Amino acid sequence: MGLQASLLLSVSHLLQIGVKSIGIPTPIPQITAGLLINQSLLAKIKPFEKYLLRSNSSDYYNVLAFFGRTCVVFLIGLELDLSYMKRHLRAASIIAFAAALPCILIAGAISYLMFQYFIKKHESFPSFMFLFMLAVANSASPLVIRFIAELKLGTSDFGRLAVCASLVNDIACILCGGLVMKTVEGRGFKWGEWVWSLLFTAVVSFVVRHIAILLNKLSPDSQYLKNTQIAPLFLLVLLSASVVDRWGSANSLLAALVLGMTFPRKGKTARTMSHKLSYSVYTFVLPIYFGYTGFQANIEDATIPKNLIGIVVVLLLSIGGKISGTLIACHRLKIPLKEGIVLGLLLNLKGHFDVIILSAIRLKTDWNNNFVEVMLITIVLNTLISGIAITFIVLKDSHTFAYRAVPLEQQNPETELRVLACVHGPRNVSTMVKVIGWLNWSKDLPLCAYLMHLVELLPKKRTSKMYHQLEDDELSDDDTYGGNDAVEINDGVDDFIHETGIFIRQLKVVSSISKMFEDVCDVAEDLRASILILPFHKHQRIDGKMESGKEGIRTTNQRVLRHAPCTVAILVDRGLMGCSQSANLNSEPHVAALFFGGPDDREALSLSTYIAMHLGMNLTVIRFLQTSSNENTPERINIASHDKEQILMAMPSRGAQDEADDAFLENFYNRYVTSGQVAYIEKHVKNGAQTATALRDIIDMYQLFVVGNGGRRNSPITTGMSDWEECPELGNVGDLLASSEFDPNCSILIIQQYKPPLD
Repeated sequence: MGLQASLLLSVSHLLQIGVKSIGIPTPIPQITAGLLINQSLLAKIKPFEKYLLRSNSSDYYNVLAFFGRTCVVFLIGLELDLSYMKRHLRAASIIAFAAALPCILIAGAISYLMFQYFIKKHESFPSFMFLFMLAVANSASPLVIRFIAELKLGTSDFGRLAVCASLVNDIACILCGGLVMKTVEGRGFKWGEWVWSLLFTAVVSFVVRHIAILLNKLSPDSQYLKNTQIAPLFLLVLLSASVVDRWGSANSLLAALVLGMTFPRKGKTARTMSHKLSYSVYTFVLPIYFGYTGFQANIEDATIPKNLIGIVVVLLLSIGGKISGTLIACHRLKIPLKEGIVLGLLLNLKGHFDVIILSAIRLKTDWNNNFVEVMLITIVLNTLISGIAITFIVLKDSHTFAYRAVPLEQQNPETELRVLACVHGPRNVSTMVKVIGWLNWSKDLPLCAYLMHLVELLPKKRTSKMYHQLEDDELSDDDTYGGNDAVEINDGVDDFIHETGIFIRQLKVVSSISKMFEDVCDVAEDLRASILILPFHKHQRIDGKMESGKEGIRTTNQRVLRHAPCTVAILVDRGLMGCSQSANLNSEPHVAALFFGGPDDREALSLSTYIAMHLGMNLTVIRFLQTSSNENTPERINIASHDKEQILMAMPSRGAQDEADDAFLENFYNRYVTSGQVAYIEKHVKNGAQTATALRDIIDMYQLFVVGNGGRRNSPITTGMSDWEECPELGNVGDLLASSEFDPNCSILIIQQYKPPLD
């Protein structure tokens, strides 16, 4: 078995090198590797047959398959986006059942013909029919997840919906298959076994959860737990799955999935478990597991005319049924046609559970094994055909499936906000995570937040990876990879998650400073970020003055602003404890959104919308307007209150502001100010000097200022403000607020709107 597994790994990696350039996902070469070394091809070479293809290796493979699928399913549950699945469970269920229903109906209709064609044992027909329907209707969620991840669709709504639909389908088939397989095995169905397995899984989940919470408190000076600390917990998971397997292999799959889904995502225990399992599963377990699927299919059986007819019938049934059912569901859910076709092909991928079903059929010694061979070949061909078709469609039609950033101004604030925040060290973590928390306005619609640690590295050692993808030599607390900074960042994020319940995923980029902007932009594109938040290159000293840090940080920010694939914000961190209005630390934070006009200011106000909808926040929109030279217009203040007093907004003349600004602000005013969610102030100024004076008057009243980057350099109300600018990349207003002229205890968030490239 060891020789066979080594050969599977070697051949699959060689094939992956060959197809990597054309973007073929790794499951296809892995399954193909199994086909190449099975009994029908390399077995023709006598040395291979003598030393590698031993008949008694199947029992070892069964044991290896059990532990392999337990690891895979547990990792799926551990990395599953539960919040997204809760919000889209209805849509995923509609797609899953609609895709399976035509397959079940057609398979049921032709099952008697297939039974007569292959088996001819009338007393076994009911079991055959149900197993045949399940084998055709099932979707292999591990395969779907790998395809989605390697095609870089894992962070898209389409990819996550496909994963959820495949999981719903898989779970439903596992539940039904467990019942049927007991009948096939002659053991009969017993409610007691399911009840005991359910209770046992619930108890183990409770125990594992509390052990994980206790382990989070160990190794305070390390990013990860030691192997000796995490290994017993993982062995407990494997042992629990083994115990549940005594009540049925289907039960053990569900138990492993439940244990992964209920595992606490907070702290270093989950971080360590995810890293250890990811590296092992993706590097060793899945290649062997997928390769063994191809290894079991005997291609020689496909040359027999009788078997070939059965293979063609099942292939047409599976592919046609899945695509037709999925398209019907997608039409109802208003999903585009091309996405519906790819979704149907994804749900047609076959894998682990189909092999379990066929293994149960093999136990029926009075059944003709030709049917099992036909189904094994069909499973492999189904996956290869569907996988290649998926890759071809996705890569060819990149416009449909590729990342297309949309400015926040054009997004509905009730849609998911994807935030990628960057830090160079622990200094900015506290303010950065608080800003993320202020953007999370609804528990029913949590934002998807990432915090990325940017580490400068010597040339020729550049990497860009998720935490759970790092190699073992990168897990030490060596200064080369962040050292104690990484530990402090992890602790700060873990404390924030524990206090607020807002989950923040952590990433790490290790790169030379000259190439770091490329990694930042690449990660933002891979994560399909809505907004990218960068730390300012200056930091606040103990005396409150701003001090410049590494010049390379400023260069990175400037390059990201030029090349970013989404909206960018630069955070000038002076802490969030300012604001003379709130001496009480328990009072609501005060945030001001400054509006001068232009697309960047509209983007800043769009981001402020998320803060406005947060029940624990106090947002004020301050609009600066030009005073007519012929009159001295007094300052106009409209403070929204919760007693539903009528508030009227004095709109300026059409010549004073751009129509887009007026329309956007009027819509914002009618939606949020009149409802009492936001306060609104108008300040009339003649020139940049009066604008600077007005900013000085209000600088100590708020904890955070949100302002656009530019679009107003020729505006009379900012004329002269650029005379003392130090950092042009912040815009004239942002640069003034961040300059040494202002030493407030408030932070500033400067927004640059994403500008889609011209076609």
